[in-house]
Amino acid sequence: MLSVIGRREANYKFACLEARKHCESLGIENPVCEISNYLFPDSRVLAGHLQALEFLQKNAQKYYFMRTKMLPVSGAFHTRLMQSAVEPLAEVLKSMDIQKPLLCVYSNVDGKKYMHPKHIQKLLVKQVVSPVLWEQTMHSVYERKQGTEFPYTYEVGPGKQLGAVLKKCNLKAWKQYNHVDALEDEEV
Repeated sequence: MLSVIGRREANYKFACLEARKHCESLGIENPVCEISNYLFPDSRVLAGHLQALEFLQKNAQKYYFMRTKMLPVSGAFHTRLMQSAVEPLAEVLKSMDIQKPLLCVYSNVDGKKYMHPKHIQKLLVKQVVSPVLWEQTMHSVYERKQGTEFPYTYEVGPGKQLGAVLKKCNLKAWKQYNHVDALEDEEV
């Protein structure tokens, strides 16, 4: 998977198309290169065949990518390459008693609130092969009527990555953001 921060001119889908064509020229059948995560404006995670991602890194300037970073993961998550995991997950979810959430829980498939247990089951299965709509989900979570204050948001744990993404998605919501560091060996 390749994390990309691009300029406004960046066309991620076109870049992926050209990366797939490059893979075909190498003899790879049915190559995959897709957007797997919409992080924030002008930032995406692309996933697929390694040769496609390396091609994009090598040609980053052509596609208006300002920064690229290969992510240390072992799969092309949230792409067609994960199709073999769909049925096993569906079977496991069928055996579970999924309840309606007591709080608002949002799906990364469509960025909207889960409506009922069958909806949760269906979208969790779909999530395996669908891009994560993080940016769109953040817009749904923080949607407010004019004049309504934003809720306090807490990120608990090491690092402040989610806060950084929130700041890029919604600066007003970020102003109510707090980070709580969780240390393993903290003395009481």
